[in-house]
Amino acid sequence: MAEGEKLIPINIEDEMKSAYIDYSMSVIVSRALPDVRDGLKPVHRRVLYGMHELGVRSTSAHKKSARIVGEVLGKYHPHGDTSVYDTMVRMAQEWSLRYMLVDGQGNFGSIDGDSPAAMRYTEARMRKIADEMLADIDKDTVDHSLNFDDTLKEPTVLPARVPNLLVNGSAGIAVGMATNMPPHNLSEVVDGTVAYIDNPEIEISELMQYIKAPDFPTGGIIYGYDGVKDAFETGRGRIVMRAKASFEEVQGKEAIVVTEIPYQVNKADMIKKTADLVGDKKIEGISFIRDESDRKGMRIVYGLKRDAIPNIVLNMLYKYTALQTSFSVNNIALVKGRPQLLNLKQMILHFVDHRHEVVVRRTKFELRKAEERAHILEGLIIASDNIDEVIALIRASENVEAARQGLMDKFKLTEIQAKAIVEMRLRQLTGLEQDKLREEYEELTKLIADLKDILDNRDRRMQIIKDELLEIKDKYGDERRSEINLAGGSLSIEDMIPDEQVVITISHAGYIKRTSLNEYKTQNRGGVGQKASSTRNEDFLEHLFVSTNHQYMLFFTEKGKCFWMRVYEIPEGSRTSKGRAIQNLINIENDDNVKAFICTRDLKDEEYVNNHYVIMATKKGVVKKTSLEQYSRPRQNGINAITVRDGDELLEAKLTTGTSQILLGLKSGKAIRFEEGKTRPMGRNASGVRGITLADDKDEVVGMVSIHNMEEDILVVSENGYGKRSSIDDYRITNRGGKGVKTISITDKTGGLVAIKSVSDSDDLMIINKSGIAIRMGVEDLRVMGRATQGVRLINLKDKDSIAAVAKVMKDDSAVEDADVLDIEVDTEDGTALDNNTQEES
Repeated sequence: MAEGEKLIPINIEDEMKSAYIDYSMSVIVSRALPDVRDGLKPVHRRVLYGMHELGVRSTSAHKKSARIVGEVLGKYHPHGDTSVYDTMVRMAQEWSLRYMLVDGQGNFGSIDGDSPAAMRYTEARMRKIADEMLADIDKDTVDHSLNFDDTLKEPTVLPARVPNLLVNGSAGIAVGMATNMPPHNLSEVVDGTVAYIDNPEIEISELMQYIKAPDFPTGGIIYGYDGVKDAFETGRGRIVMRAKASFEEVQGKEAIVVTEIPYQVNKADMIKKTADLVGDKKIEGISFIRDESDRKGMRIVYGLKRDAIPNIVLNMLYKYTALQTSFSVNNIALVKGRPQLLNLKQMILHFVDHRHEVVVRRTKFELRKAEERAHILEGLIIASDNIDEVIALIRASENVEAARQGLMDKFKLTEIQAKAIVEMRLRQLTGLEQDKLREEYEELTKLIADLKDILDNRDRRMQIIKDELLEIKDKYGDERRSEINLAGGSLSIEDMIPDEQVVITISHAGYIKRTSLNEYKTQNRGGVGQKASSTRNEDFLEHLFVSTNHQYMLFFTEKGKCFWMRVYEIPEGSRTSKGRAIQNLINIENDDNVKAFICTRDLKDEEYVNNHYVIMATKKGVVKKTSLEQYSRPRQNGINAITVRDGDELLEAKLTTGTSQILLGLKSGKAIRFEEGKTRPMGRNASGVRGITLADDKDEVVGMVSIHNMEEDILVVSENGYGKRSSIDDYRITNRGGKGVKTISITDKTGGLVAIKSVSDSDDLMIINKSGIAIRMGVEDLRVMGRATQGVRLINLKDKDSIAAVAKVMKDDSAVEDADVLDIEVDTEDGTALDNNTQEES
């Protein structure tokens, strides 16, 4: 150990405690948190004060940034040049501060996150509004403290005519606490502060009539008001910000054009991440993204694919990208050196108190200077009144000190007055100059009286604060940049989409589309109709629903999965377009197929979902009834609708009200009719119960009919082209699970049953052969016959051809070949759909 050194034993735990507390207090008080009075952290304050001392004000020429940084570093802020330069750069960026305090010349970075040029290349000076922050600093308005090496003094706070904390906000992470304050509009803040001065008892809700919400430098939309209200009332809140977007036609295609993005979002990063999401198919419907921003402003173009719905794509962008972000307000600032969570009124109160103190200190300083000058003027006036004696006395004196003493003794003057007389210039002896002295003295007397009145009258001081604030508003106030969308907040995608009536069509090959009902002109019965869809060869429209955009489509697959889609998510197509393959719209497995569709009303309506059921039937004769409520919580990858046993597959699913009757048809020519009530509701994962007993291992169910309308008939078709139409009443009601009754006489000539449908005279049949030929015929041409007959030949088959499928379609009254007619009547109270296959209420 060296001479003169000594060891002091200490407890390491105590030392760590005290060292950490010292460090954390230093970070809290001297680095990370702004002062409630001027809204600045020490580094911002030092940069502005350093520029002020260097004379780099708004009226002077720009100076090299390195010169300014060196000044601040050497005199006030010993923490490294990067921290000082970064601070100065941020104060010069229009996308960072709502009201910039530094006027930069050169490359100060960009909203894309580009770095600013090195400080040796850039230049800066203060902006006019920064001059207002330092106004009257030389009038003893604020306390000064010693700098880091005790050689200079620096202000502990700036006089701040501008309510900077509210206007520019602040952000910082201290130890154990953080602050995140949004910027606000200067005009609104001034109006709110003036309202507070007029009525200190004003409520926060009343202040919010003036200061409506934060106002971000990048504009955008404040989406929802709850977070704003929380932030103003408590000091904490979550404000949702959205980009400002519009729809335009770019190069003949629809596009989303974004002109303003949320605060603190890096534009380049946002575009890159969006492109990645589009590449990963997380966001669909975008064909290209182009950044067309230039000096005139921001413009990001998202080109859309032809079948994309702009509103949905925009909402996907809001959901998955930084086009919608949130600003978590945490108004923590230093109040008298201590961190405190502040609401809107408290921030205004502390600013007004600070301005009041500045006005008092400034007035006292001006009064002191005025009184000192008046005191000197009194002496000069006495001297000018007795000028000959004064000159004689001075001439007779040996030196200046003797002359000063002589004046004091003879004219009862103070030392200050005598010194001023001795140093008086000869030109002040002219008559004109003596008149000026008296005028100045009279004006000073009035000024002193006025300043004393200010110090005695609080109302006058408050009026001065108000006048200065209104002057600031006139000079620097501007319009809001951020729009406020009061309807936002918990708004969902469907709120953006009108709940208009649409027609959903599904073709036999599995193509689906949604078309506005307005595209189908209203026609009288018997009209010719319109061409509805240019489907592919051998394809035709099999299902049709009239629904509204906010309703739901349920898709059931042969493996027993159920997929869920809002109607507005179904791609929109014109009346003549083909539509999109269902397989491409839902996350269905490659070896699975959609077998049934149900269009329902609001799945969030408890009464509706609890009073409706889904009845399913499988090929092996199993039926299952489940409450619609079980399908009201969808998942992206689908949910189990029924556990399908090995060797079986789901065949049909129908929506019922619990009071319908079920008819199942077998390949062996048997059919069973039973009340739906015979099947109790089960959970989604159940396998179901026996609906009909199969004749043998080769037998299977070919179809299920849900009977609501007793006036309809039952049509059955066999694979060799025979079919017949029977009355529902021919099928007696039996118990579930029986063998059923004969629905058609099955012989080698007829072949097995392939379809069972409920039909009326207003339907057409589409019969598809295994060879690919499709034939359309009217149901009205088939007469009703007995249940046990073998029926009539519907279609002549060549060689070993047989029927592959039978579909019921709407009647074709048009003279146009291959045109499918939609003669739609919406006659249900809520505009609900009627499914072509079942004519059931949706």
